[in-house]
Amino acid sequence: MQRHMRRVTAAVSAVVSSMLLSLSLAATPAQAATHNPIVFVHGISSSSSSWNDWVADFKADGYTASELDAWSYSWSQSNVTTAQQLATEVKRVLAATGASKVDIVVHSMGALSARYYLKNLGGTAYVDDFVSTAGTNHGTSLASLCAWLYTSCSEMNTGSSFLTSLNSGDETPGSVSYASYWSNCDEALNPDTTAILSGATNVEVGCVSHDEMNNDFGVYSQVRNFIA
Repeated sequence: MQRHMRRVTAAVSAVVSSMLLSLSLAATPAQAATHNPIVFVHGISSSSSSWNDWVADFKADGYTASELDAWSYSWSQSNVTTAQQLATEVKRVLAATGASKVDIVVHSMGALSARYYLKNLGGTAYVDDFVSTAGTNHGTSLASLCAWLYTSCSEMNTGSSFLTSLNSGDETPGSVSYASYWSNCDEALNPDTTAILSGATNVEVGCVSHDEMNNDFGVYSQVRNFIA
């Protein structure tokens, strides 16, 4: 009799445990994506590998590989062409992740194609946050050194027709949240303040070199907090 009662008690205990587990799972639904996917856009004479440090940092902070899209493009081509390719890439990421919007994080010349996408190709409908790090938003006089060789560099040259058009009217269109992080000793941006965007959250990060702006952990922390 006692053995029978022990069996009954064990069976009831198992059923109760199963019910409690089911209730617990029901009370905690499968976690939906908590982050917008990030599309990283590199600058001139660079590639997707320039984002390796930040991709690792974002993963350490809970982002999945599918939420981090560092892609490469032909940096010598027109920023207009790159913007068109970026539009395709954003749609690919949205389809792959099921997200409704992405965040775009750019470095240097990557700001130009991304901003063209936002302003002229309907990108504001698909982007939540835009972050520029050491962005050549109003050009740099150093681009005159390569303007004769590359279309992208010519467009990045201070006073180019491309920049005049890009910066006419609203520099931060749509409902996108914009931020620009810039250094007061950027050797590639002349002047340093070319990175500042009207209507954006503009943050001077101190003396960080141009190439380190998208590797620096202090800058990363600020970017992560902005898009969180």
